[in-house]
Amino acid sequence: MVEMAADGEKQQGHRPGIYKQKNKGHKHGKHRTKGEIERENKGKVSVTVLTKKQRKEQKKMDRRHKANQLRKNKKDMVLTEKRRLGSRDGPPHLVVVVSLHAQADAGAITKLLRGEGAGGIVHHDRCISGVSDSFGLILPRFKQRFTFLSQSTADMHSLLDVTKIADSLVFVLDSTEGWDTYGDYCLSCVFAQGLPSYALVCQGVSELPVKKRVESRRALSKITEARFPDARLFPLDSEQDTTLLLRHLGTQRQRKLGFRSKRSHLIAQHVTFTPNNPVDSTSGATGLGTLCVSGYVRGRPLRVDRLVHISGHGDFQLSQIDAPVDPLPLNLTVSRPLKPSKGGDVDMQENEAPVRVLMKADPSNRESLQAEAEVDPMDGEQTWPTESELLEAEEARKKKRVMKVPKGTSDYQATWIVDEGEEENGDMDEESSDNDDDDDMMDEAMDKEDGEIDSQDPGSCCDSEEEEEEEVCSTERAGADQRYDEHMDEAAEEEGLKRYRDARANEMFPDEVDTPLDTPARIRFQRYRGLKSFRSSPWDPMENLPLDYSRIFQFQSFERTRRRILAEAAAEEDGAMDGWYVTLHIIDVPFSVMESVQSGKPLVLVSLLPHEQKMSVMHVLVQRHPSNTEPIKSKEELVFHCGFRRFRASPIFSQHTSADKHKMERFLRPDAPIVVSLYAPITFPPSGVLLFKQRNDDDIMWFKPVELRTKWGRRGHIKEALGTHGHMKCVFDNQLRSQDTVLMNLYKRVYPRWTYDPYVPAPLTWVKREGTVEMEDLDME
Repeated sequence: MVEMAADGEKQQGHRPGIYKQKNKGHKHGKHRTKGEIERENKGKVSVTVLTKKQRKEQKKMDRRHKANQLRKNKKDMVLTEKRRLGSRDGPPHLVVVVSLHAQADAGAITKLLRGEGAGGIVHHDRCISGVSDSFGLILPRFKQRFTFLSQSTADMHSLLDVTKIADSLVFVLDSTEGWDTYGDYCLSCVFAQGLPSYALVCQGVSELPVKKRVESRRALSKITEARFPDARLFPLDSEQDTTLLLRHLGTQRQRKLGFRSKRSHLIAQHVTFTPNNPVDSTSGATGLGTLCVSGYVRGRPLRVDRLVHISGHGDFQLSQIDAPVDPLPLNLTVSRPLKPSKGGDVDMQENEAPVRVLMKADPSNRESLQAEAEVDPMDGEQTWPTESELLEAEEARKKKRVMKVPKGTSDYQATWIVDEGEEENGDMDEESSDNDDDDDMMDEAMDKEDGEIDSQDPGSCCDSEEEEEEEVCSTERAGADQRYDEHMDEAAEEEGLKRYRDARANEMFPDEVDTPLDTPARIRFQRYRGLKSFRSSPWDPMENLPLDYSRIFQFQSFERTRRRILAEAAAEEDGAMDGWYVTLHIIDVPFSVMESVQSGKPLVLVSLLPHEQKMSVMHVLVQRHPSNTEPIKSKEELVFHCGFRRFRASPIFSQHTSADKHKMERFLRPDAPIVVSLYAPITFPPSGVLLFKQRNDDDIMWFKPVELRTKWGRRGHIKEALGTHGHMKCVFDNQLRSQDTVLMNLYKRVYPRWTYDPYVPAPLTWVKREGTVEMEDLDME
């Protein structure tokens, strides 16, 4: 109610009445204001307040400054690594010259680089052990040092070995065609393995007329765009061109390869072999010994207690690491080259310091060469069950579900039968795909049985052998001037045709096998099992494992182990550092390694990470190259290049899916990536993998140690294989005559068969009666 003031009186303000609303006070408890807290603490600051201030989010400018610092640190690290390569503190810049055309001369390129016009100092020729066309080059003008070697493309394995470790590749092209068919094949292999930094050079462009010179360069650039987009082509016809190429190689950006940047590696520049038993004259040629390999350490620091792998020869242990004098010193005040020895290696001068030992291996800390797990033959034996196991079995028996199974079905077979109730509770789309699921079976290839079924006509084998002999004879009569691989024998043609037909049938009718006529189906398919659904039906992964699985090493978590091993390797700083020239003493090495070096093949070593010498089941994802059209069957022997390793194995193929079961493929499919499974040493990814098909020159290498003789008394031995059809190059002690015949003496021991039978029946006699032959028993008195 509002009271109105009378005329002439002042209006009074509002006054609350007795019914004014009174709100409850705030239940603050022990709540205090910031001012009260500061007055009570008197300047003291609690620990929790300091922690919160440290974890406080940075401001925008602080975050920007931190990002700039990280970017600058990464850039400085890359520049430092780039400047170390070829400098005084780093290893020499390793350059491999590769010719990609039959008309391109790689020797002419190395001759120009070795010339005085390039402004470099050649210290010694044949600086890489085993490689004749190799030399070291010091450029005082650029304050860099190089190591050049020319690698032939005829030996694909050696080419891939040196490209794994090379810092730069120089591809020599033809001035008109660029590269030929085989050069394109070499490029495909190098690209699949991992391409380091490269440069493209060609010769003969300056010899063309001025009007055609621009057109030739334009046409050659158009050819190279497919493989090398935005790549610069260097003409190499003069000393000025050589200087530009060397400057480009020394300053170009280095491309990293993951499998080599995480491991220490080197290429041998000097190799010696000392047999373990010097008293025995034959031990140096056939026995084991100590291999001393000298070279520059690259990649990560090299530890003496780690195992080293020699590409193509196996894993070995180190005994010590020495530090000899650097044969390629970057000393700008001394321009006198070192004196090379007869073997092409630098001799130790009298005023040089003696070789000092860097480190020796401790047998207690050195890694073992054990590659396979110890197999306990009693590990799989049945033991007497414990009381807890008996109780668990009793409870499982009580809870066991009763199912109707066909008559005669065993308990093991009953576990494969899926109850229809479970299928109804499963995915609804299973009913619509019953017909497809019935055809999905585990496709284990039984090559042996298939071969027995297919080869039922023994007469065809005899005919093939005769035709093969006739073809070989005709090839020998044709002379050595003809190419060996052009003459194919009919047996090989028939075998190839059969493989193509099998591959075509597998492509048209996958997962289908005809029931054999001469073998019971229960015997032919006794290793197979029926599944209701290949996708959802259970299959115990530990069921019926082969005995070889007891020999491999397994990881509880492979990814976690890989991250830990690579992190520890990246943080290691002990051992022979990157850029040091060292000598590795490798123990218990066969003399065949030294023979490989003496034959002219480069020797590449790599320090293995922990566990990389142990055998396991390795799964590799591969994609078939479009140029390969020959059918490749599962379980066929192939040659693998996995990282720095090179080995042979017979893998199986399977589909690349995300399920828990993977269907096997009988042939390597050309239209999809395939998983290749095999037994091999552990290799931590990332690592490139290349697969090559093995040719039939293994017979030549098998009989190579056997001496040859002729009917006219000549003696000789096998030098190397020619082509891929069993032909070879032989060396004899004298010239052969046209009517002479080459022989090889082979012997084997022959034993009598166990045909003893104590029972001898009554003798039989032949009686002729009226033109008929009858047998009568003779009574013995």
